[in-house]
Amino acid sequence: MVFNRVTEIWKRLQTQSSRRSSTVILCSGTLVVGMGALAWLSNDQSVALKESSPSLLDLLDQVGSEANRERKKVEQTKPPLPPRAISWSSPLAKQCSGFDSKVKKRLKAQQGTLKQRRVSVATDPSNFGKRFRINPWGESLNPDPRVVVLHETVYSLDSAVNTFMTPHPRDPDQVSYHTVIGLDGKIVDLVDPLKRAYGAGYSAFLGEWAVTNAKIRGSVNNFALHLSLETPFDGENSRSSHSGYSSAQYDSLALVLKDWIDRFGFTPAAITTHRHVDLGGERGDPRSFDWDELQIRLGALEALCPS
Repeated sequence: MVFNRVTEIWKRLQTQSSRRSSTVILCSGTLVVGMGALAWLSNDQSVALKESSPSLLDLLDQVGSEANRERKKVEQTKPPLPPRAISWSSPLAKQCSGFDSKVKKRLKAQQGTLKQRRVSVATDPSNFGKRFRINPWGESLNPDPRVVVLHETVYSLDSAVNTFMTPHPRDPDQVSYHTVIGLDGKIVDLVDPLKRAYGAGYSAFLGEWAVTNAKIRGSVNNFALHLSLETPFDGENSRSSHSGYSSAQYDSLALVLKDWIDRFGFTPAAITTHRHVDLGGERGDPRSFDWDELQIRLGALEALCPS
């Protein structure tokens, strides 16, 4: 009986011990698994954190990008500064006497019929525009014509006129002059002087330009008059010179300039060249221009003697 009792107690103890061992093992296993999961999660989150956290270089790049955006915003709120002024010494001299009487008589006769001699051609509206009184930043602009830019056509007068009559939707293709003078002295008016012809792109005169489009660099177009001479046949190329312009062209040129001087009140010293105002260094016109021929004629028309 005692033995049986002892045996029964011993079996109970073994059963309880077995249960406890299983519980400990289960708990230990659970703990190990739990710690492993925590370690995995910790490692995974650490990797994710590393992937999501920007490096110092990333932060510096971000700050630099934000600074550039802010700088661009500031730049967009003010117009670009005009270029450094390039001096212009006019080849035309003051002249109040010593006129060539034959030239004076001839030009005075032509001056009387100037209106009848001038031919108007309608330039396509895409190739000219209005003169602006306010720039894109709300600042005032003076649109009064006060400088004349001399050009040459390079090819024939008809070719130039056809170009101006052709629509050009793209800004880089748009071009025009106010007036073109043919080899025979024919005067062709293409754009009203009160309108803005697109004769010079990136340009300035004595450090002055006008920016009328925030996306395009400044130019003299808003306050310039553009006058072009038809190029002689031997100049239809990229050489630096040619045979020059005809006497009839210089006559008509002087008459148109005298008319503009009287109308708009600028001085002959403001008559310059495309080569001089061009800031891109790509223009050289009008090639082979003879300033002495213009001096003789403007002198005869009494346009070189300030009152």
